[in-house]
Amino acid sequence: MEFGIYVPQLVPEYRPLLELATTAERAGFANFWLFDHLWSPGLPEHPSLEAWTTATALLAGTTTLRVGALVLCNNFRHPVVLGRMATSLDVISGGRLEFGLGSGSIATEHRQSGLPWGAAGERAERLGEALEIITSMFARERTSFDGKHYQVSDIPNVPGPVQRPRPPIHIGGVGPKYTLPLVARYADVWNIPTYGLSDHRRLTGLLDAECTRIDRDPASIRRSHQAILAIAENERELPEVQARARRHYGAEAFGLDDGYVGTPAMLVDRLGERSEQGIDAVIFMVGAKQAAATMELFAAEVAPKLPA
Repeated sequence: MEFGIYVPQLVPEYRPLLELATTAERAGFANFWLFDHLWSPGLPEHPSLEAWTTATALLAGTTTLRVGALVLCNNFRHPVVLGRMATSLDVISGGRLEFGLGSGSIATEHRQSGLPWGAAGERAERLGEALEIITSMFARERTSFDGKHYQVSDIPNVPGPVQRPRPPIHIGGVGPKYTLPLVARYADVWNIPTYGLSDHRRLTGLLDAECTRIDRDPASIRRSHQAILAIAENERELPEVQARARRHYGAEAFGLDDGYVGTPAMLVDRLGERSEQGIDAVIFMVGAKQAAATMELFAAEVAPKLPA
């Protein structure tokens, strides 16, 4: 099982975030994740850094850590521009880009910025066309596409990405009508968000059926779970850690009950359960203030006790 750390970049300057990324690298985390919003959702006055610029800087400031956003918003960047950006960053980083892409999640920031929004079906159509263009750019030197939302003609992409066959494509969500068909067709990793694990068995069946429909092996898609991490060093500290996690992440969207809150022994047991459910990777969500101590505690007290 692989472990990543998701730290929303709600910071007023870059240096502390780079320190968190280097801590993650030193502690053995495989990847480091950011959010892709134009400002902090619900907190527009709070300092935050733009995702793509920040990911580029973090990859330049680390040596083995993989970096990405869960997930990039398709509506913020034209797919040809995004395909070129992703390819270039994969080349510059020596093949350490994780590429997550979604249809957008917050209507307000689109409307305030004059960016296209639309109903879920329309956004899913745009996302599907964007993925078709970008996957072609990753695989070929020239790409043409004539769709409903995007039309491109003989677009060159040279040099291609370092990673072969391409940088891993992560698609998150659990919607059976729009998201899972896109996962089946394009994703290398299906990211199950915090709220999705409770229905994991049914959703897995739906994804497997969609893969069968398009003649793809479901086993070729890795499954990651994104959830809160809060560690108590011992049983005595557990009530306080649980209470703090409930205060910060008690909203239903965070899916705290399916997260990773407990002592090291409790987390070892829960991660074992996730492995048995077919989860290949876990991406832990941690606030910037707690991230360094949490990562170091996980590396010292949880990771060594997990099965090899």
